[in-house]
Amino acid sequence: MQKTVMAQFLPDSITVKIDQLFAKWNNNYAPGCVAGIVQGDKLVYAKGFGLASLENGVPNTPQSIFYMCSVSKQFAGYAISLLAGEGKINIDNDIHVYLPWMANFGGRKITVRNLLNHTSGIRDDIGLAEFFGLNADGILTQQQAVYLLKKQHTLNFTPGEKFSYSNSNYILLAEIIKNVSGKSFKAYTDSAIFKPLGMSSSTFIDDYSTVIKNRASSYGKDNDIYHNAVQNVYTLGDGGLFTNIEDMAKWVANFYQPKAGTFKDIALMTTPGKLNDGKAITYAMGINSGQDRGHLRFIHNGGLAGYRTIIAVYPELKIGFLIFGNDGDADVYNKANQLSEILVRDGSVKNNKTITSENAPVIVIKDSLTLKKWIGNYVAPNGYKVAVSYRSGKLYINGNAELAPESPSLFHMAVRSSVKYQFTFNLKTKTAQAHLSSPVLTKPIEMTRVREVQVSKSLLTNYTGAYFSDELECSFKIELKENELWISNKNHDPVKIRLLGPDDLFTGYDFLSHIRIQRDARSKITGFELNSGETSGLFFKKI
Repeated sequence: MQKTVMAQFLPDSITVKIDQLFAKWNNNYAPGCVAGIVQGDKLVYAKGFGLASLENGVPNTPQSIFYMCSVSKQFAGYAISLLAGEGKINIDNDIHVYLPWMANFGGRKITVRNLLNHTSGIRDDIGLAEFFGLNADGILTQQQAVYLLKKQHTLNFTPGEKFSYSNSNYILLAEIIKNVSGKSFKAYTDSAIFKPLGMSSSTFIDDYSTVIKNRASSYGKDNDIYHNAVQNVYTLGDGGLFTNIEDMAKWVANFYQPKAGTFKDIALMTTPGKLNDGKAITYAMGINSGQDRGHLRFIHNGGLAGYRTIIAVYPELKIGFLIFGNDGDADVYNKANQLSEILVRDGSVKNNKTITSENAPVIVIKDSLTLKKWIGNYVAPNGYKVAVSYRSGKLYINGNAELAPESPSLFHMAVRSSVKYQFTFNLKTKTAQAHLSSPVLTKPIEMTRVREVQVSKSLLTNYTGAYFSDELECSFKIELKENELWISNKNHDPVKIRLLGPDDLFTGYDFLSHIRIQRDARSKITGFELNSGETSGLFFKKI
C-alpha cells in the first residue's frame, strides 16, 4: 500500500521504475518505508510504503515522523559550522576549552575537529553502557551518557591516529553547542536550522516519554512474525532527530541553495577530515563526502531498533535521495544507490586496466610443508582473529576463503587480490605473525599465531577473582567450574572462557569478546584489558 501526497514531476516511465524498487514494501499488512527524491528545491517523488503502525493499520506517508538515527549527526555538524562561522567556536581548540569537566586523558589533546571527524579515540557510549547499565526504564539518556563519558580517562588510540566511528563524539558536540550558544541543543538547532528552512515537523527529542504525532513505529521480524523493536537510546547530537520526508527535502536543498547558513558554512561542514599523518578520510562533519558515479556526493546512514535511514545528496547536480524504513530491513541502504543508477548520469572514468584476481601475480606451490607452516589461529591485540587452514593443496582463511600465493609467505584473497596476508616467523620468539593489509584499513592488522592451551587446574586458579573498571563503575568475576573458566557479573549470566594462549581470553559475550591478561614483572595477573574491535585498552584491575 503506497501513500502519495505529492504531484509527480518525474516522467511516468521513471516513476514506474522507482516504484518497482520499493515494491516489496508495497502492502497493507507489514511495516515498510518512505522514499523521497529532491530535484532543485522540489520534492519530485514522495511516497510511503507499508504501515507506520501495525497495531492501528496506519500507513506510512511522506508526513510520517521517523527517528533519524545517525543521520541526525549532520545537524550537530552543521550547528558547529554555523557557530564557527560566527567566531564562537574554533574547531582546532582543545575540547577542554568548551568541556572543562572532561578528563585530560593523560595529556593527549583532543580537538573539536577530532570529535567531528571521529578521530578522537573516545569510546562509544552505547557500547560502554552495556557494562555500565541503563536507567531503571532501560533507556540510555543524554544525562546518563554524559555522566559515563565524564568517567572516562583512557582512549582507544591517540587522537588523530585513525578514524573510528563513535557516537560519543557527537554527544559531546551537542554539549559544546549548548555551552557555547547558551541554548539547549534542541533550541539552537530549531532557531538556527529548522525555522529558517521551514522544517516545522522536525525536532530533537531526548525524553522518551514525549508523545510524537504521526510517528512511525519501529518493528523487527523473527521467523516471519513482526514484533515491536523498542528504541532505547535517547541521546542528542549522535541521534535524537525526529522528522519526515517533506522536511528533510528542505534540508537536502540547503546543501546547494542555503537558506540556513551560507555556502561557506556548507563548505566547512562537508570538507573531509585528515589524520595526523596527512591521510584523508571521507568523513567530514556529520556527513561522508566523496565521489560517486563521477560526482560529488554527501551521504550518511543510520540504524537503531527497527529504523533504517539514509540520505544522499549530489550538490553539483542539485539532486538528493531520502529513504527511511521502520521494519529493520537494511535493504533501505541499497535503495539510495539504486536510485542513483536511475537518476544520476555516470560521469566516472572507466579504467579497463583494473587488476583482478585473475591477472594478479600468482605462483604455484607444490610443497605442502611450505603452506602448512602457516596454519593456525592468529589474534590481533584488538581481538581480531582468523584461522588459517590447509585443504587440498591450498590455504584458506576461516575455512572457506581461499588464499592465492604470490610468494611462499605472501598471499592474497583469491576473490579480492587487494586483500593480502604477509606471513613471517620470528626465530627468536618461535612465533609466527600474519600481517593483513586491505584498502579499507587505515593501518594493517598485525596478528600473532596462538594455540588453544590446556591449563592445569592449579594454574587456572590464577585467573579467578574479581576485576573492576573505575571508568565503568563495573566489575566482572572469573570463576573456575569443573576445570573451566567462566565469567559473569550482576547483569550478565555466566559464559565460558576459551584460552588462546595464556593471555588471550575469548568469552561468549559479544561486548566482551576478547580480553587480554595483564601481568606484573613476576608474571602475576594484575588485571585484564578489554580489547574487542574498536574498544581497546579499557582496564579492569584485579581486586
